[in-house]
Amino acid sequence: MADPTEHWLRQLGLEEYAGIFAEQRIDQEVLPHLTDGDLEKLGIPLGPRKKLLRAIEGLEADSAPSSGRPDTQSQAADSSQAERRQLTVMFCDLVGSTELSQRLDPEDLREINRAYQDLCKNTLESYEGTIARYMGDGVLAYFGYPQAHEDDAERAVLASLDLLQAMAGLNAEISKDHEVDLSIRIGIATGPVVVGDLIGEGASRENAVVGETPNVAARLQALAEPGSVIIAPGTYALTGRQFEYQDAGTHGIKGIAEPVRTWRVIGRSAARSRFEALHRSMLTPLIGREHEIALLLDRWQQAKDGDGQVVVLTGEAGIGKSRIAETLRDRTAAEQPMRLRYQCSPHHSNSELFPFVEAFQRAAQFKDSDAAADKLEKLESLLSQGTDDVAAVAPLFAALLSVPTGTRYPPLDMSAEALKARTLEALYEQVEGLSRRRPVLVLFEDAHWADPTSLELLAMLIEQVRSAQVLILITARPEFSPSWSDYMHITSFNLNRFSRGLVNTMVEKVTRGKSLPDEVREQIIDRTDGVPLFVEELTKTVLESGLLEERGASYVLTGPLPPLAIPSTLNDSLMARLDRLGPIKDVAQTAAVIGREFSYALLAAVSPLADDALQDALGQLVEAELIFPHGRTRHSYIFKHALVQEAAYDSMLRKRRRQLHGSIADAIQDRFPEIVTGQPEMLARHFSAAGQAATATDYWLQAGRRATERSANKEAVRHLLCGLEELKELAPSVERDRLELSLQIAMTTPITAISGFGSPESDASYDRAHEPCEVLGATEQLVTVFHGQWVRHTAALSHREAGKVAAQLLRMGEREDIEAARMIGHRLSGWNAVFRGNLDEAGAHLEQALSIYDQDRVKFSELRLRSHHDHRVATLSCIAIHQWLCGFPDQALATRDETISYARGLEHATSLAYALFHAGCWLATFSDDPGAARDFGDELLELANHRGLPMYMAAGTVIKGWVDGRSGDLHAGIAQFQDGLVIIDGGGNRYFLPGYLALLTQLHIDSGNADDALRTLDEAKRLVDQSGERMWESELHRLTGDVLSMSGEKPSELVQPEYERAREVARRTGAKSLEFRASTSLARLWSTQGRYDEAREVLKPIYACFTEGLDTADLRLARSVLAELP
Repeated sequence: MADPTEHWLRQLGLEEYAGIFAEQRIDQEVLPHLTDGDLEKLGIPLGPRKKLLRAIEGLEADSAPSSGRPDTQSQAADSSQAERRQLTVMFCDLVGSTELSQRLDPEDLREINRAYQDLCKNTLESYEGTIARYMGDGVLAYFGYPQAHEDDAERAVLASLDLLQAMAGLNAEISKDHEVDLSIRIGIATGPVVVGDLIGEGASRENAVVGETPNVAARLQALAEPGSVIIAPGTYALTGRQFEYQDAGTHGIKGIAEPVRTWRVIGRSAARSRFEALHRSMLTPLIGREHEIALLLDRWQQAKDGDGQVVVLTGEAGIGKSRIAETLRDRTAAEQPMRLRYQCSPHHSNSELFPFVEAFQRAAQFKDSDAAADKLEKLESLLSQGTDDVAAVAPLFAALLSVPTGTRYPPLDMSAEALKARTLEALYEQVEGLSRRRPVLVLFEDAHWADPTSLELLAMLIEQVRSAQVLILITARPEFSPSWSDYMHITSFNLNRFSRGLVNTMVEKVTRGKSLPDEVREQIIDRTDGVPLFVEELTKTVLESGLLEERGASYVLTGPLPPLAIPSTLNDSLMARLDRLGPIKDVAQTAAVIGREFSYALLAAVSPLADDALQDALGQLVEAELIFPHGRTRHSYIFKHALVQEAAYDSMLRKRRRQLHGSIADAIQDRFPEIVTGQPEMLARHFSAAGQAATATDYWLQAGRRATERSANKEAVRHLLCGLEELKELAPSVERDRLELSLQIAMTTPITAISGFGSPESDASYDRAHEPCEVLGATEQLVTVFHGQWVRHTAALSHREAGKVAAQLLRMGEREDIEAARMIGHRLSGWNAVFRGNLDEAGAHLEQALSIYDQDRVKFSELRLRSHHDHRVATLSCIAIHQWLCGFPDQALATRDETISYARGLEHATSLAYALFHAGCWLATFSDDPGAARDFGDELLELANHRGLPMYMAAGTVIKGWVDGRSGDLHAGIAQFQDGLVIIDGGGNRYFLPGYLALLTQLHIDSGNADDALRTLDEAKRLVDQSGERMWESELHRLTGDVLSMSGEKPSELVQPEYERAREVARRTGAKSLEFRASTSLARLWSTQGRYDEAREVLKPIYACFTEGLDTADLRLARSVLAELP
C-alpha cells in the first residue's frame, strides 16, 4: 500500500519530493506543523512551497475544528448516499487576495486567512450552514445539506449580511498590525442538485454537488461589488419580502443557457412578521375560517369590555394560523386598538427576549445610522405611550436593547436575577399601561420558536391580563405545550385541514375564477391534503409551469399531464422533516417508493433491516408524525402528507429508485398474489419505474381491463394509456403489435363510457383499433371494432349504414364460426330493425341473440369489457321495448324487471345504466308513466354522476325534465329537458333524438304552446326522413294531429289525415300499441264531431286485441272514450 504522505504529494502533483519527505520522516502527523522556513531548509523552491503550505492549511482545517475545515466524514455518515434535493449555495470570496499575498509575509497572510476562515465558519454555522470547501480565498457553503431547514434560503441571506458586518470588525482588528482593508463579495443561488457523492482522497475528500446551482453562485460572486451580496431568482423567490433588494440587472452566465436576473441584498425588510414578508403581496381571499374569525372577534369584544382574553391557535405548518392572525388584525383596524406584535424566530430560539427586543427596535424605528443619544430619545418617546414615569424604566429597556445611556441615567446597580425580574415586570407594565388608554391586541406568533425567557414573560402577561382590555392571540405548531393552558380566560383550538370543497374554492381563488382541467384539479386536491399553503403554492406552481394555457374562462392542458412538481417554496420545509429523521430516513424513502400507503409486510420484504429494527424505525416515523397506522389491522401505514412522501421519493437518485421499484415488483409477484390479481396497476407502476417495459405493459393491460369491469372508466383509460407509453420502449415485433392491439381494443369501452356513443373520442378509439385487426387477422377483436362502428352510425342516426355493419358482423360470425360475432350481430340487427320500424324482423334477431347468449352466459358476460355494457342486458332492453310496441305491455314490464335485476347482479355500472335508461326510463315514457320514469331516472342520474357517465347524465336530465313537465311543472320541466338535449346533441350522440323530440312536443302541447310544438315536430320529422328511424313516425303524425286540434281555427280535415297516417304507419310496422294510441285519438276526434259509430268502429276492434295491460294509461283512456259514446 502506498505511503499516505506519498499519496498526498502525488495528488498535489509534487510526488518528486516524496523521497525528501520519507528521508526526513515527515508523515501525516508532522505535516500540519511544517512552516515555510522548514520547507525552504529542505531545498523546496518557492512555487512548490506555496502549494504545500496551502494544502497543509487544508490538513490543519481537517484535523482542527477551529480551523473551519468541514468535517466531510461526519457529513458522509449523515448522508450515506447521494441524493437529489433543493440546495442554497453561497460562494464568498476575499477581494484582492493576490495583492495581499504580494504585500504581506506568508506567515502574516496565513494568520489573516485563518481569521477570515474562522469568521466564515462561525457565522455560517450560527445559521446551520455547512462549509463544503475552501477554494483559495473563496468559501463554498451549503444551506440545506446535510440538514435541510424550512428557511434555508433566508438563512443564507441572513448569514451573508452578518458576514459583511463581521468583516468590519475583523478589519478593525487586523488594521492594528497590518495596513490592509479586507473586503468580501458573496453570490447566492438556490436550485436542484445531486449531493452526497464522496470524491477525492484524504485532505481533498468532500461531498460533491452536481448541478448548475454552485456554478451560478460562483459566477454571481464574481459579479458582486466588494462588500455586497448578489442573489439569483430561486433565492429571491423563496425569501419574499424579508429583505430589501435592488435590481442588479440581467447577466449572461457561462454554462447557463438563458441570462440570469440578479438582485443586490440591501438589508432586512421592515415587514412586521414572517408571514407578511413571505406572503402579504400574494394573498388570496380568506376562505373556510369564518367560525374561527367569529370566535376571535367574540373574544376581542370581551377584552374590550375589560375581561382580558387569551386565544391559543395551534396547527401544522401552512394550515393558516398567521393568515387568521392577519385577518383579525385587519378586521379590528377600524377600531384603532394598540397592536403589539411579537414574532419568534427559528434563528433566535436561544436569544433572550428576542421577539420583544425586535418588536421594540421596530416600534422605536431605530436605524443603523442613529447615534446612541438618538436611539435613546426614540426609546423614551415610545415608552411614554405606556407609562408616565419614563425615567424609571428607560434604563431597563436601554439595557435590553443595548442602547448606551451615557450620563443621562445612573448605572443599573442590581444582580442579574434582579435585573431580569425588573425587566420582565417593566415589559408587562408597558402592556398594562397601554391597555388603560385603549384596548390592546397582542399577537405572539410562532411560540414554538420562543426562547425560555420570552415564554416566562408571556406566562406573566397571561396571568395578569384577566381584568385588562387585552386580547393575546398566540399561534404555534402542535408540538407547543405550555404549562398555563388551564386558565379560564384561555381559549385553545387546533386548526383543521380544509375539506375537499374548500380546497376547490381556494383553487378557484388562486386561478381568479378560471376553471382548471379536472385531472389537474384532482392532482392538487389529492396531493395537498387540505393544507391551505400547500394548495396555494401547488396551484401557483401549476399556473407558472407552462402546462396550461388560458382559453376564455378556463385553463386547458397543452399536452399530457405529468405528476406535478413539488413547489420550490415547500421543498426545503419538506426535506427538513425528512432530514430530522437521521438514519431512519432510509426507511421513509423505501416506504415512499412503495407509495403513500404501504403495508408492513411489503416494506419488510424489501427492507434490509431485521424485524425489530424495522418495527422500531416505523415507530419513530409514527412518533415524528410523518406516517400514521392505517386500516383496521394497523399493519399498514400512510404518509401524513402526500407531498412528504413525494419529497422522500424525489430525494433519491433515479438509479436507486429503479432498483427499489424492481425489488418491490419482484416481491409482489413472488409473495403477494392478492395484489397481483386485485391491484395489477400497482405492479405495473413498479415495473414501469424499474424500466421493465414489457412486463409493465402486460400489467397495465390487466389493470385497464379490471378497472373497466368495475366501471372505473377514467382509471381504466389512464392505465391503458400508461401501457401504450410503455410500448414505445419495446422493439418492433408481432408480439408487440398484438399487445398494442389488445390495449387499443381495451381502450374503446371506457372511452365510450366517458365520452358517449358517437363522440369523436369514441370514434377515434375504434378507428385506432380497426387497422391492426385487419393487418394481424384478429377476427375476435374485429367483433369489438364492428360493434363500435355500429354504435357510431347509430349515434349519428345513420341507420342504413349501421344495418350494413350489423349484417357484416353477422356474416363474419357465420363464416368464421365465431359465436360472439353471431350473438352480437343478431342483437345489433334486432336493434337496427326496431329503429327502422321492422318489428317482425327485429323479433327474430333478438330471440336468436338471447338464445346464443344463454347457451354460455359466463363466457358472453365477459364481453361487456369490450363493449361497455352486457349484451344480455342490451338484448333484453330491446326486447322489452319491442314487446311494448307490439302490444304486450305486461310482458314488456316483466322483461324490464328481469333486465334491471340481471344488470344489478352483474355489478357493472354501465350495464345497469343501460338497463335503467332503455328498459326503465324509455319504457316508462312509452307507457306515459311519470312515476316509474322518475324512479328509474333518479337512480340513473345518481349512478351516472357517481360513476362519471356523461352520456347517461344528459339522458337522465332529459328524463327528469319530462317527468317534471308531465307532473305539472311545465316551465321548469321544458327548460331542463332542453338543457339535456343541448348536451346530448353537442356531444355528437343523436341516439333516440327523434324520440326525445316527440316527448318534448307533448310537453309543449301540455303547456298550450302550439308554435313550439310544431317547430319541434318539423325537426323530428326531418330527422326521421334523413335517418330512416321509422319507429317514431306514427307517434309524430299523431302528435301533429293533437297540435292542429289545439286551435279552433284549424279545420278538422287537417287533423284527421294526421291520425289516419299515424294508424297506417303503425299498422305497417307492426307497432300495435302506437296503432291503438292513434286509433284512440281518431275516435276522440270523431266523437266530438258526432260521428259516434265511426269512432266505435275504429277503436273497439283494436281495443279487443289487447289481452294485457288493461290498467295502463292508454287502455284506461280508450275505455273512457268508448264509454262516453252514445
